[in-house]
Amino acid sequence: MTIGETAPDRIVWAVTGPDRFRFLQGLVSNDLLPLEKAPGIVWAALLSPQGKYLADFFIVRAPDQDDRLLVDIATTLAPATLRRLTMYRLRADVQIAPADMTVLRGLGPVPQNGVADPRHPALGWRQYGGMGGPALTDWDAIRVAHCIPESGIELVVDDTYLLEAGFERLHGVDFRKGCYVGQEVTARMKHKTELRKGLVTVGIAGAAPIGTPILSGGKEAGTLFTQSGGRAIAYLRHDRVTDEMIAGDARLWPLPETPGTNPA
Repeated sequence: MTIGETAPDRIVWAVTGPDRFRFLQGLVSNDLLPLEKAPGIVWAALLSPQGKYLADFFIVRAPDQDDRLLVDIATTLAPATLRRLTMYRLRADVQIAPADMTVLRGLGPVPQNGVADPRHPALGWRQYGGMGGPALTDWDAIRVAHCIPESGIELVVDDTYLLEAGFERLHGVDFRKGCYVGQEVTARMKHKTELRKGLVTVGIAGAAPIGTPILSGGKEAGTLFTQSGGRAIAYLRHDRVTDEMIAGDARLWPLPETPGTNPA
């Protein structure tokens, strides 16, 4: 039997009521139609009307739970997100309540009651309920290798734009679904502008605290984030990427075939 690692920084809600699909579909960045048709998992974000990131979470329809959707969200984002969802609920026949479930995750074959992480194959699988083991996997190393942002680190509330953070590449946004909050700004960035900034994986020698400004030729070029194994996730202005960038005491350089938003 495959045993996953407990994710203690996650909480699960149960969303019930006949309007549950319609309610969430009108709010989040991804399309929930696949979940109406069959069990599965979708990664999505909730945005401000200005198109800025407020929260990201997984929406799950488990095979044995057709009467409710599960929302798997970071504990730190949960209170503010619940308040916002409650504000948007209005007359929708929807109830949101805590679900007594543990979030498990792991690598290797997906267990019978698990679902593959929809962002990237390297992130393995997630499972809801059951007993988990201690955290042994270096998830930061996986995230850095594939430029996968994390809430509270690379994903900054009221600041991050989805396309700069790689949500399209990581299957977190759908441009064919109907309207949702922040959709107009996101669509405009997709179709009418060229991204000038974004998250990329860079090489790093040395170390510096998360949030350290990155300098290139004496000019500010971006911000340093998660670091692991001689690589780091950085938010960079593409026109200031050079072979000699610094962040505090660390030296940075671009990598060939860099995961993330490719510099223009």
